[in-house]
Amino acid sequence: MGTTLREVIFDIGGGIKDGKKFKAVQIGGPSGGCLTEEHLDMPMDFDSLKKVGAMIGSGGLVVMDEDTCMVEVARFFMNFTQNESCGKCVPCREGTRRMLEILTRIVNNEGSLEDLDLLEDLSSTITETALCGLGQSACKPVQSTLKYFRNEYLAHVVDKHCPHCNGRKKVLQIDPELCKGCGKCMRQCPMEAISGQIRMPHVIDTEKCIKCGACWGCCPFGAIREE
Repeated sequence: MGTTLREVIFDIGGGIKDGKKFKAVQIGGPSGGCLTEEHLDMPMDFDSLKKVGAMIGSGGLVVMDEDTCMVEVARFFMNFTQNESCGKCVPCREGTRRMLEILTRIVNNEGSLEDLDLLEDLSSTITETALCGLGQSACKPVQSTLKYFRNEYLAHVVDKHCPHCNGRKKVLQIDPELCKGCGKCMRQCPMEAISGQIRMPHVIDTEKCIKCGACWGCCPFGAIREE
């Protein structure tokens, strides 16, 4: 308790892979907030993290580099939380579903500025009215990324082009020799661009793929590569 994020990430964890620049760290599990470089020297304790919209939670850290789209990160974690909702209370059951729909629309470059206002309104309502801790903390990834990485949301809804999601010139492909057909990439793809049968090599439809990297980041076998 009290150890800084910088110590954990750069001293204990060894820093960012391939020498890339640190961008953000999501702390506390799927419902935790995303913090930035300005928070690296902040001590990790309950009160300090609460002040900046994060929490210790499960104690897990997801460290992201300069190539990460923070809107896709918010969508990824909202997808997890929405699936985990027990469905007992309306704010969590319906609110997280609506938020996931909006985030998916934004990642697909089909969102609007009004969607950002709606995300903030829904986040406040769900946080204040959900019955349990899951619902009350479900919106932290969205709230924190809207606060610290709003320019990336604007790139999606105003420019209709995200340099992280759409700026890759290379094509993502699945190596059939490494793919085990677990289906994890297919479940995480926001564009439904991946198809395949269980325990069989999957395939990416390059016409649908927006090169967001969600599949590449979640593949446990390293079967997805850029060509």
